[in-house]
Amino acid sequence: MIEYIPFIAVVTMIFIGLYAVLFRRNLIKIVIGISIIESGVNLFLITLGYREGGVAPIFTSLPPGTTYPAGMVLPVPQALTLTSIVIGVAVLALMLSLVMHIYRKYGTLDVRKIRRLKE
Repeated sequence: MIEYIPFIAVVTMIFIGLYAVLFRRNLIKIVIGISIIESGVNLFLITLGYREGGVAPIFTSLPPGTTYPAGMVLPVPQALTLTSIVIGVAVLALMLSLVMHIYRKYGTLDVRKIRRLKE
């Protein structure tokens, strides 16, 4: 049961983020929800790449007498997570920039009021 805790945390984070995106009306809270979803996906990628007793995928730190697949963790999920973090920071900056421009134009962050002003 304890080995499933990271997966339970992933599902919880994604559901909390989806709740914020679907049921909140404030644009900042929606952006925070998207960021929580992104963190859940990153945790999922890291959880997939975890190997108990594994070492970092650097050939100099391989314990003597072990082969590459048996003694090291997979480097691909780590690389994907690093890429995802960099892309997530850029997307977060873009979303916050758009929220700032919307606030300057409409004077509110409430999605319902912005939709009414559009018509």
